[in-house]
Amino acid sequence: MDSFKTKLMENGYFRQEELTFADCDRNKNARVSALLRKAANYAGYDYDARGLTHERLLEMREAFLLSRLAVKIHRCPRAREVLDITTWENGVKGAHMQRVYEMADQEGRLCASIRSDWILVDPVTRKILRPGSFTAKPLTVCPKEIDCPEPRKIVLPREGTEELGVRRIRWSDLDGNGHVYSANYGDIVWDCLPEDLQERIPREFYINYSKEATLGEELRLLGLREGETCRVEGLGPEGACFTALCVFGPV
Repeated sequence: MDSFKTKLMENGYFRQEELTFADCDRNKNARVSALLRKAANYAGYDYDARGLTHERLLEMREAFLLSRLAVKIHRCPRAREVLDITTWENGVKGAHMQRVYEMADQEGRLCASIRSDWILVDPVTRKILRPGSFTAKPLTVCPKEIDCPEPRKIVLPREGTEELGVRRIRWSDLDGNGHVYSANYGDIVWDCLPEDLQERIPREFYINYSKEATLGEELRLLGLREGETCRVEGLGPEGACFTALCVFGPV
């Protein structure tokens, strides 16, 4: 068996990974939640390889929270495919520190591109810090153009939305930070979609992370379908926890 390759670059991180059945839906296509999971994981792999582990950053009182993310699916990867996944920092935009990704198959065909915005916080006070406060390493910029739209702010109108039920946060939803793991919202969104859209592969997916959802809380789910797009929002006790936009065709 061939060993999967890993490479730490001056301004990026590369690693090969196989898509398992657990990453895919019943049609054996990669779930959006799996792509979100790899994005979150690879940000950690990159910094871990540079000695900037979660524990080290906590000691420095510098932590990252994912704020917004955009995914463009060029060709949806399928179960048992091996992906070449590369991530790069991509500088600063306003209050956000940016990171981008590409996922390609073994023939070099681009499967998915991702852009993400992160905020820097003090993990003790939860105060948002300016990107210029980050002292762990100099931030770099991706050396290539990424074929993916920028993350965007997503809102639902006050009227015309549909009630999609209530989702109680359970133990298995939580990550090591004690709140819902960012990728799990992809599955929460898909469980809310109309049946005909659940079977389809989105062209683009956007999500905003607004507030943490923790054990025992209930999310009131709202949706709005407009032709080939669908927006879903989860409202917690203190407002929106997430808002997502699925694009299946022309907007």
